[in-house]
Amino acid sequence: MSKKIKKPAPPHGPGKPVEKAKDFKGTIKKLLKLIAPFKFKFLFIVILAACSSLFAVVGPSILAQATNEVQFGVDRILNGTGTIDLAKIAEILMFLAILYLVSASFSYLQSFIMSGVTTKLSYNLRNTIMQKINRIPLGFFHSQSQGDVLSRITNDVDTLENALTQSITQVATSVTTLVGVLVMMLIQSPLMTLIIVITVPFSMIIVRNVVKLSQPHFRKQQKFLGAVNGHIEEMYGGHLVLKAFNGEKRAVEEFDELNEQLAESARKAEFLSGLMMPLMGFIGNIGYVVVCIVGAIMATNGTLNIGNIQAFIQYIRTFNQPINQLANISSQMQRMAAAAERVFEFLEVPEEDDSNATLKVSDTKINGNIEFKNVKFGYEGTDKIVIKDFSAKVKSGQKIAIVGPTGAGKTTMVKLLMRFHELTDGAIFVDGHNLTDFDRHDLRSEFGMVLQDTWLYSGTIMDNIRYGKLDATDEEVIKAAKTAQVDHFVRTLPEGYQMMMNEETTNISQGQKQLLTIARAILADPKILILDEATSSVDTRTEILIQKAMDNLMKGRTSFIIAHRLSTIRNADLILCMNNGDIVEQGSHDELMALGGFYANLYNSQFEKTSA
Repeated sequence: MSKKIKKPAPPHGPGKPVEKAKDFKGTIKKLLKLIAPFKFKFLFIVILAACSSLFAVVGPSILAQATNEVQFGVDRILNGTGTIDLAKIAEILMFLAILYLVSASFSYLQSFIMSGVTTKLSYNLRNTIMQKINRIPLGFFHSQSQGDVLSRITNDVDTLENALTQSITQVATSVTTLVGVLVMMLIQSPLMTLIIVITVPFSMIIVRNVVKLSQPHFRKQQKFLGAVNGHIEEMYGGHLVLKAFNGEKRAVEEFDELNEQLAESARKAEFLSGLMMPLMGFIGNIGYVVVCIVGAIMATNGTLNIGNIQAFIQYIRTFNQPINQLANISSQMQRMAAAAERVFEFLEVPEEDDSNATLKVSDTKINGNIEFKNVKFGYEGTDKIVIKDFSAKVKSGQKIAIVGPTGAGKTTMVKLLMRFHELTDGAIFVDGHNLTDFDRHDLRSEFGMVLQDTWLYSGTIMDNIRYGKLDATDEEVIKAAKTAQVDHFVRTLPEGYQMMMNEETTNISQGQKQLLTIARAILADPKILILDEATSSVDTRTEILIQKAMDNLMKGRTSFIIAHRLSTIRNADLILCMNNGDIVEQGSHDELMALGGFYANLYNSQFEKTSA
């Protein structure tokens, strides 16, 4: 039996079908608003592109004069009335060379300016997306893969930049060339111009229909590209676990499935868009053949000179070229629209709202008195209530332990305290003030947090500790490191505090990483401290040392400790026992043990021996 392959999650959450293309015109309108700050530069670029095209368009007409001059010279030789005027031909060709040189100069200048504008545009767009990430509620990322978010910042922005670079100048060049060539063709021969113009509606019909068919596939292509990136990022990030459990085969099967979907959408998109050029070329060649026949008849009748026919044939090729370019641009525009839609979707995600904030931490004396009042919480987009009815009062400076089985809601409670999520009902107060009265960024400056999952970035050990207080001196960093029992092991490392952490921070142990995050929290010197299994990755001997340091750190601060090893929180002022989102017991260690209830059973279970 073959394994069922997990399908990729679409951008708006798991379980939804593949979306069809959204409003193409609406996306282009949003894109025009995005490039509005550069409108004068874009206008200048369009003017340069138009000038370059116009100079190039005039070329065949001037070349026709040189050809006609040769014909006239040959006629004079045959009639015995003169010779070919080589000086005049040289003068015409010199003027033509200067004309083409000026056209090339305008083309280079507009390309140079365009590349600078699109680079600046993508630079601003990535900055906007990065700032947006920091303003989006954490709940949004629960339905998004990291790879898909990264794909929007990298692949989609790159696609947008490349398409803009090519399409805007090509549109200006193609339209100018089309109009200029049409005028020059009318000057040469209205009849033959009419023959060529008749083919244009057929070309437009082809472009419109192909765009309509291929746009949904271009959107799928961008979507599955994000899914492939997400899978690769996920598998690479967990490659140790992947290898430990022999998951390579399944990972490759999932990748093959995603890659096949990406390839399939890409094949359809490229095939349909690729049909435009051959079909346009076919229609153009039909017109070309008819013009050659009519032109030959007109030359035989003497109504057209050879030079004019030569110029007209050149104009036919030039006339078809912008039409083909416009067809090619339609493919680029589809890629650009598909990428832009994904970027705009992300930029339009609702942000955390702090507009109702009325208090500033600097104007309010925060002592650390906290009250949870009938707190109720369920994750957005789900019907499941995680915290059902949580109420508790914590006095300033108390050491509060939150215990309970996995899934009881312990970590969720401290996340609500930090306002990582909004409450479904109830309220949390700090020194009598509702948390919603404070700006999130301002409020979090009073909290220090050490999580079970350590996070360090690629930089020196000194910089990673200093992340808790960016303006801290080296002496303050080292003092915090000593308090967290970090100083000794850091000095045994190559380059000590200046040792660089690699990208995956694998050049130190998991326990050492945990110590560094504790040092970071100590350096921040917060009013309220949150420790979520902070010593879970530390050996017993180091844990004892850290506990001593933590006892000193917690003096005078309100501290919340989430711990599974209950022996580490025996001296807590208050222990809150949680189960299924509710407080089932609360009190000191001795009081709860005397009750012989939930906490006592949980505590004693740590020392029970399992039967062989």
